[in-house]
Amino acid sequence: MSFQPVYVVDGARTPFLKAKGAPGPFAASDLAVQAGRSLLTRQPFSPHDLDEVILGCAAPSPDETNIGRMVALRLGCGLDVPGWTVMRNCASGMQALDSAMANIQSGRSQLVLAGGVDALSRAPLLYSDAMVLWFAQMMAARTTGAKLKMFAKLRPSVLLSPVIGLMKGLTDPVNGLLMGQTAENLAWKFGLTRQQMDAFSVRSHQKVMAGRAAGHYGEIVPLIDDKGNVYPDDDGVRADASMAGMAKLKPFFDKKYGNITAANSSQITDGAAWLILASEDAVKQWNLKPLGRIMDSQWSGLDPAQMGLGPVHAATPILQRQGLGLNDLDAWEINEAFAAQVLACIEAWKSEDYCREQLGLPGALGALDEDKLNVDGGAVALGHPVGASGARIVLHLLQVLRQRKAKRGIASICIGGGLGGAMLVEAAEG
Repeated sequence: MSFQPVYVVDGARTPFLKAKGAPGPFAASDLAVQAGRSLLTRQPFSPHDLDEVILGCAAPSPDETNIGRMVALRLGCGLDVPGWTVMRNCASGMQALDSAMANIQSGRSQLVLAGGVDALSRAPLLYSDAMVLWFAQMMAARTTGAKLKMFAKLRPSVLLSPVIGLMKGLTDPVNGLLMGQTAENLAWKFGLTRQQMDAFSVRSHQKVMAGRAAGHYGEIVPLIDDKGNVYPDDDGVRADASMAGMAKLKPFFDKKYGNITAANSSQITDGAAWLILASEDAVKQWNLKPLGRIMDSQWSGLDPAQMGLGPVHAATPILQRQGLGLNDLDAWEINEAFAAQVLACIEAWKSEDYCREQLGLPGALGALDEDKLNVDGGAVALGHPVGASGARIVLHLLQVLRQRKAKRGIASICIGGGLGGAMLVEAAEG
């Protein structure tokens, strides 16, 4: 199967801001607008010249219905540029890129702004069904006496026990498992230890700090809130990350037997990421200087209870189509939903049984060279604003290839519900 390559012209993202127990300073649409405005301002074309705007978002607020259209209008794209929203859980930002690719390859679009966003700190607290029923009965009460009787029935335990919307969103509706519990499944399946997970997580923080010092995060554009405060960098990164510090945290998802903690999981975060995708005709028309090209993409399904292996199931068909081995690529980005999940992907590719039984291969695919993996760290240190992460890893992979004067890499992500997504990218020459 051959794919018409689609050019990535440019990209930008906000700093990823860690949720700190209260709504963050920016709504999802604010994040997307600030990143998009900075990106579009430096282009030779006008926002009106875009053919469409596609935004992935897993958890828009009720006042951000069709957030893609809302953001397109706020960016000044005009009334006639369609804006729309996609949702594929953790890969919503990658889905936006894939949708843009499809429209460019079909000739329906030439120039598209695509990306993802989420403000997870603003995930709502929800009333329980019992509380909603009480409200319905209260509204139906017609007399003062009837209303007083309803107040007498109200129990503080019902009123003061809201449902945490984010926890519902991070729970698989089919098997009832929290995403962290699926990571525990993988740790057990592949015999991963707490020490391995914590060591991976420490390295993630260290890689981000080193990448920041080396100027490898040039895609970040600062945020400014309505009080004039500036947010220049990802704020969940810990320069003091250590094995001793990691060891202090207790397991969160399986408190008795588990090894997955808040520190070896991705952080709850707010952030946005955009890429500009273009056809070859658009590149020539506007004399654009692309970062690279998206050469192939793949979506795959697997058992939701082991959703963290999604990158293995999505990236492997691309390797087979393109005639590539794991280490024929110059760089990999695998989104770090959990340290255990990335480590499990590495182990799955090394497993004769898994590759034969689950991937239909004649044997193990091999050992991924970890020096090529997430070279500037990942979501354990940066955070995982669900809708944005799929776009972030594609954008940063292109930055890594350019910095290393390398040619090609794969960005891949696990997706709640038992899915995986992957994209093969190639850096522009020169």
